[in-house]
Amino acid sequence: MATYKEAGVDIDAGTEAVSRIKKHVRSTFNANVLTDLGGFGGCFQFPQDKYKEPVLVSSSDGVGTKLKLAFITNQHDTIGQCLVNHCTNDILAVGARPLFFLDYFAAGKLDVDIFEEVVSGLAKACKENDCALIGGETAEMPDFYKPGDYDISGTIVGVVEKDEMMPNRGINKGDLLMGLPSTGLHTNGYSLARKVLLEHYDSDDFVDSLGKTMGEALLAIHKSYLPAIDGILHENWLVGISHITGGGIVDNTRRILNDNQDLEIDWECWDRPAIFSLIQELGHVPEDDMRHSMNLGIGMILIVKPEGLSPLQTHLASQGEPYIQIGSII
Repeated sequence: MATYKEAGVDIDAGTEAVSRIKKHVRSTFNANVLTDLGGFGGCFQFPQDKYKEPVLVSSSDGVGTKLKLAFITNQHDTIGQCLVNHCTNDILAVGARPLFFLDYFAAGKLDVDIFEEVVSGLAKACKENDCALIGGETAEMPDFYKPGDYDISGTIVGVVEKDEMMPNRGINKGDLLMGLPSTGLHTNGYSLARKVLLEHYDSDDFVDSLGKTMGEALLAIHKSYLPAIDGILHENWLVGISHITGGGIVDNTRRILNDNQDLEIDWECWDRPAIFSLIQELGHVPEDDMRHSMNLGIGMILIVKPEGLSPLQTHLASQGEPYIQIGSII
């Protein structure tokens, strides 16, 4: 006789996991959440009285091979934060603010402690982005993942007024590219970064040029830009937002341009964080490869009409958010 547990799926562990994460998940709830954790679906009452012509905006993503650093360092809370912030930035590029989030977590064998740590990070970032974590899926899949490995992805749903969607406001030649600094690699370029850096350093090695251990540098949390620019999403002089992920500055920003437009970028006008220089030097990585696989220290680009430069500078200064004018639309 064979049991489900003997086959590799521990239902009791799954029940304990749900019990352990409830406090974290519930901490993200607001008045619009109508269901508790554990139901067949998460229900969210849309706050329609706040909008005239609301448009729902959704995005799904993961954190790529940054997960490998979590496995190596046994630090799992930051991965959840990276995932939520990444998804938040994606819908922010359309002008949307988050409403709710759902996650997917899969492992060969469910480690309840690790799972709770991941979810605590999800919940922390959801609260910071005013987003409810209303559900998800936890899958135990024996023989599918290596022992200790897991995968995680998430889906976010947000809302924007139809007449405030971007880049519908019109991007024109002469508009300015304002770069907001990243905290590091964010969640892209890790396959290359790991191949280069972990051949020379262990994750707990302190690296003088980074001012921290290699593991700390590589696990730096993907920054959410919602707090910095939430107050200007309605401004007509803000005509486009580009979230710099895989593909780098050029490929991501070209996604929101017209066919007859391009970017003029001054690649020397900002100091790249040391982590990027280290990758390029140790790996002898061509400049073109660096530009097309990593953010190089710029995590988000705001496309602004020239008359919006002064009010943008005033706003970002009030938020304590640094910025760099890196180029323009041509």
